[in-house]
Parts: sequence; C-alpha cells; structure tokens
Amino acid sequence: MTKNGKRICIAKDSDKNISYGSNYIYRNEFGQKKGTFWSPQGNALAFYRMDESNVAEYPIVNISTNIIAQSHPIKYPMAGQKSHTTSIGIYRPETNETIYLKTGAPEERYLTNLTWSPDEKEIYLQELNRQQDTCRLVAYSSETGERLRILFTETHAKYTEPEFPLTFIPGKSDQFLLLSRRDGYRHIYLYNTSGKLIRQLTQGPWEVTSIYIPDNKKNTVYIGSTESSPLETNFYVVNITNGKRTPLTTEHGVHKIIADTSGQYIIDQYSNHNTPLIQQFIDTKSGKKHKIFSAEDPYKNYNYPQIETGTIKANDDSTDLYFRMVKPLNFDPNHKYPVIVYVYGGPHAQMIKNSWKWDVRGFDIYMAQKGYIVFTLDNRGSANRGLEFENITHRQLGKIESEDQITGIEFLKKQPFVDTDRIGVHGWSFGGFMTTYLLTHYPQIFKTGVAGGPVIDWSFYEIMYGERYMGTPQNNPEGYKNSNLNNFSKNLKGRLLLIHGDEDPVVVWQNSLSFLKSCIKNRTYPDYFVYPGHVHNVIGPDRVHLHEIIARYFDDHLK
Repeated sequence: MTKNGKRICIAKDSDKNISYGSNYIYRNEFGQKKGTFWSPQGNALAFYRMDESNVAEYPIVNISTNIIAQSHPIKYPMAGQKSHTTSIGIYRPETNETIYLKTGAPEERYLTNLTWSPDEKEIYLQELNRQQDTCRLVAYSSETGERLRILFTETHAKYTEPEFPLTFIPGKSDQFLLLSRRDGYRHIYLYNTSGKLIRQLTQGPWEVTSIYIPDNKKNTVYIGSTESSPLETNFYVVNITNGKRTPLTTEHGVHKIIADTSGQYIIDQYSNHNTPLIQQFIDTKSGKKHKIFSAEDPYKNYNYPQIETGTIKANDDSTDLYFRMVKPLNFDPNHKYPVIVYVYGGPHAQMIKNSWKWDVRGFDIYMAQKGYIVFTLDNRGSANRGLEFENITHRQLGKIESEDQITGIEFLKKQPFVDTDRIGVHGWSFGGFMTTYLLTHYPQIFKTGVAGGPVIDWSFYEIMYGERYMGTPQNNPEGYKNSNLNNFSKNLKGRLLLIHGDEDPVVVWQNSLSFLKSCIKNRTYPDYFVYPGHVHNVIGPDRVHLHEIIARYFDDHLK
C-alpha cells in the first residue's frame, strides 16, 4: 500500500510457502474473489495470510523455452491430502501495527466471507469445517483479535456452502442480512449482532442470486432472484420490515443492475431469447424507465438456425429438466440428422437461460450450420434450482447427471429427425468428465465424443471443491471408485478425443494422462491432443484452432 506517496510493506515473509492478500484464497471457492478488505471508513485493512507448507508441490513444466524446459511447480492440495492453512491479519496505517485474529484450532478449516461491522470494531467470519457440513458465524474483535461470540451454527447432512458476506443495514449497525439455503433454497435472513434471528425475509421454491442495500435508510433491499422462472433473473425491492416484494424489473429475461448509493437511480441491462441487449435507466421513486441503448440483432441478415427449448421429466418422474435444441439450417423434419450433445452438468453452472438466443454458444450455431443438431440439457446437479436439485449428486458424481443426460437421449430418440446411430457428445472440465463418463458407461449410445480438460479421477482434484461434493477418498472409497473413469476405460468403443493444456493448474494433466495409461492397459484406443503452454482453457488465437479440431473430429467420425 502507499502512505504519503510512499509504498509501505505491511507484511512479508522469506518463506516461499507463505503469501499475503492472495486473490486465489481457497482456490476461489466459497465466493472468495480477493484477499484484502478495507474497513468501512478505511482505518484498517484486513488481509489473508496463507501458509502452504503442508501442501505438496505439483509439477508444471513449461516447454516454451529456448533450450531446456523449465519446471514451475504449484501448490495443489488434492482430495484427502493436507491443505493450506489461513489466518487473518488486521493492519492499521495510523499505528503501522498488525494484529491477527485468534481463530484457534483446528487449523484445517475455511475462514470465509469476511465482513467488517459498520463501526469497524468487529469482524465476522463464516467458518466452515473441512468436511463442509458445519458453518459457524463468528464475531472477532478487530482491535485485539479475540473471539467474541458464535452467533449461530448451521449444519447439513451433505454440505453447507457459504458464498456471500453479511450485508449490514444502513442506520442499524446491529442488524444484518444473511443468505442461506437452510430451507432448501437460497433466501435472506435478518439477524441481529447477538445472533438472534429476527425473521426470514424471502421464501419459496426459487433462489435469491444477489442482494444490494442502498444507503437511503428506507429499510429496503434490492434482490436478484429466479422467482419468475429458473431461466430468468429479475430484480425486486424487498421491505425489510415485512418482507413485501415489489418488482423492479418486469421484462422477461436475465437482468443485471447497477444502482447509485441512494438506490433511487438504477441502470438495468437485460436480454432475453428475442432481445439482444437493452440498457435502461430506472427511477425507482417515480417508476419511470428510459431506454439508454437497444442493440440491433447481429444476425438479422443471416440465415440463422432454429432454436427450441422445453422441459422433459427426469427419471424420478417429477423433476423438470430444461433443454435447448439447435436445429440445422433449412431443417427438414423428414431428414435424419446427427446429434452433438453439449454437456457441462456440474455445480455452479446453468447452460439454458432466457438470455439472447437462449444463451446458446456460437460454436453450437456453427455446428448447426454444418448440419448437426446440437442438444443441451441442464441435469440435476446444476445451478439455480435449489439445494436438493444440486446435492442429489453428493458423493457419487457422474451417476445422476448421466442418468439425466440419457433421459435426454431417450427424448431425442423419439424424434423422427434424429439419426440414433450418430450421436456424439462434447464438454469441457466437468463437461469433459461427463463426456468421458458417457462414452465409457453408455458405449452403445455414443459414437463419438470430445472431452476437454477432463477430470478423470476425483482424487486428483483439489480439496475445496472435490471434498464438498465427494468427501475424501478415505471416507468415500466406493464413491471415488465408481467415479474414477480409469476403472471403465475398458468399455470404450466409440471414437473419443481427449484435449488438455499441458500447464493446466485446475484439472491437472495427470487426469487425462492416467486415462491414456489405463486405455493402453485395456487395449482401447482414444485419440489425444495437447495444447502446449495453455492452462485450463485454451484462449487467444489458439482457441480458433481448438474449435477447428473439435469440428473436424465430429466431421470425420460422426457426420
């Protein structure tokens, strides 16, 4: 930081295993996106200290050197192994002194969603145990670091996942809002700083996606939610006293807002399947709206594929699953077309939304122009449908997700225009895992697949994400065995292309390489392509090459 124009170092360590203020604390899980937090009046800075001494080094090799490849190892805590530990420092520029919160044992837990009290005297942490089934809201003194009180403890048989810091109410420094999924959906709870629950502000079978409290002392909060539809995000004004909701945005679609500090003036940006983009100015006092910008249809002069959406029932006969189908240009219902299933399928992602063209990818449009049907289904385990919809996959990743994808295939097989002998699948990251899972568990269905950056063995994945959904290899050996695709490589019959960046720090290269080794042992024959120097996603000019590789592979083996 700087003081009087001079740079001041507030924390340093000669130990390379220790870092301060990292933006990558807990690998960006639990809503963590930064490692430093100024107090409300700027009198103190809270920061994370991360100690990775117990974490094993993972080899990353850079081959893009003049002569000899260079090793750049990273710290990568794999499931069931030792994790890094964290502590939180408080630095005061006025005294140039730092104290640390006395968080105590155990060391291996997650100190998440740091929040300053409005008077700067206290710091609140949502502390999660390593098993991630118990979360405590704890208050600390910012002046002494002492633990002051545990406000409440929240538990769940599977997992609890804090993702949002507290939001204090302007003019009421002893009350705050908390987002929790304790009733099965993410909703808002009003607490006081003694830990007493005053009331639940929102409830219903929908998710609150964001909150913003204007500094207008009017006892209101703005929320984004999926109340109108799981495919949409609209904003509402909620009265904190009685929970009454008033729509702020009324147009169908996915909205994002920026509000001034008073909350009276808002810029709303939204799109829906028929609307590319609209920006409008909203005066919340008068309710008047003024359109700032309206984008033209960028495809108005092009022959554009037809996109259909709908729902099908999961195999529980009750849960609706949303799908999107992109049909080829000049679609002929009497012709039989090959199908590419584009899949992600994992937590924190939703492929079908009521945004522009149903949130379709440009690559899907390209493949439809080449004569493919491109089909996408948001299976159970994906986002914005509530906790039960998401956590049904707990400790058995791949099983329920693939069952839902096969339900989508059964729907496709009933369509007279689908060539059931030419069905392929493609996905990246969790979608790469799903692609490989489907090729090895349903080889009679899928002729071709392209798996990018795939998780193959969840014991090779990091602990924060991996242990939340799978537990550890020690306490869930059967789950890890059943989701380890190396155990099913012998089933591979169709053509499968695996793609990986050789410097991937997220899904490490060991995943796909282990699958190759297993296939060699079992005399099955996948194809393989490596992007040297690339990390988890292939970006820049090489991304064009990536999509050419994918398109060619389907043209060669599916069309």
